[in-house]
Amino acid sequence: MRVVTTIALALSFFICEMGKAQDITWYKHIAPIIHHNCTPCHRTGEAAPFSLLTYDDVAKRASMIQRVTEARYMPPWKPDPHYVQYANERRLSAADIAMIANWTAHDMPKGNATDAREEDLQFVTGTRYNRKPDIVLQMKNSYHLEGDNKDHYIVYKIPFELADSMNVEGIEFITNNRKVIHHANYEIDDVPGLDLYNTVDYIDHETETTKYFENFVPYRSRIRYFGGWIPGASMESYPKHIGWVMPKRGVILLTLHYAPLGKAEDVISGVQIWTTTSNITRQIKNENLGSGSDSQKDIQPFFYLPPDVVRTFTLNVKTGEDKSLLYVWPHMHMLGKVFKAYAIKPNKDTIPLVHIPAWDFNWQEIYWFPKMLKIPKGSTIHIECTYDNTINNPYNPNLPPALVMENMNTNNEMMTLVMVTLPYQDGDENISLEK
Repeated sequence: MRVVTTIALALSFFICEMGKAQDITWYKHIAPIIHHNCTPCHRTGEAAPFSLLTYDDVAKRASMIQRVTEARYMPPWKPDPHYVQYANERRLSAADIAMIANWTAHDMPKGNATDAREEDLQFVTGTRYNRKPDIVLQMKNSYHLEGDNKDHYIVYKIPFELADSMNVEGIEFITNNRKVIHHANYEIDDVPGLDLYNTVDYIDHETETTKYFENFVPYRSRIRYFGGWIPGASMESYPKHIGWVMPKRGVILLTLHYAPLGKAEDVISGVQIWTTTSNITRQIKNENLGSGSDSQKDIQPFFYLPPDVVRTFTLNVKTGEDKSLLYVWPHMHMLGKVFKAYAIKPNKDTIPLVHIPAWDFNWQEIYWFPKMLKIPKGSTIHIECTYDNTINNPYNPNLPPALVMENMNTNNEMMTLVMVTLPYQDGDENISLEK
């Protein structure tokens, strides 16, 4: 009797589990998980080596996807979710991971196409935004990058003349060759009167400093926007009536830091822009704290890394006005191990900004808050970063470890936090930044 009962219970459990598995289908359950967390990188033109867009794309790699999601190797989301949660978070829940495993184990049922959500099919080729760009500006010729195993800093001039100035709701860095780029910085300069064309198309920032000042610095008197891209980062877009104004006539000065490369490559890069007919009543501001800014001198202790040390540095910067914070963008290089930043309000309460407990240079991102954060006047932005310049760091570019100073080269180090802010207005805490 006991054996029969046990078999009956087991069979009942098996049937129940089969019923649950049959309920998990591609269209209804798995596609939303994949398209939100994986497809932004896993599609044509992006950094990932293969697409995860269609049922066939995913089904043929289902076992691998199960393994890397269960190990939390993919998707690569580095911030501590218990410290801050972000609007653009790509992190699977335990339920998501279990659902993928269950779907894989039961022959990956496709389900009914009528269960597909419309938003899961809105991927526009060549961008992470939800529509095609209104303006695309890029280098007119490819740049031939020699495979000489050296860092290169090339500044490109991209002139433009539009029918009129335009209100901007989004901007995205574009390139045909992401794997060779350490990072990109770009500024939009309003140039109403100077000659845009009879100056050089590009200069080497390290070896042609005089040429840079003669040709490009005159354009920089009216900078309208400054932004950038780092590996893993996505695009920028803003809520209604917030953004910046694209001038009618000017140049983009695009600085590309090419990482050391053993094989020659051809690269063409630029930016694409989305405009809006809505008035821009509030213009964003990019604030750079730490390396490359006025506050670099305030990093404690003096920023350098002798060989065979693990060292932590801190930086405190006081705010002079009430601010609304949209996103943060932390940056270190190969020796980085931990990045943490928070604001200390005048009443000593803290506002968590970002905590990355296991820094990975290959997976950096712009971290958007779900809603704007108010940073009160008199608050202190506190940044603390730990670096490992020992042989125990598998990413150490120097073996044996060597002295590392603060610089933009890949083999040097940086300690930077970019914050995009607005002067605070009542009600900003209620403005959603969800994508």
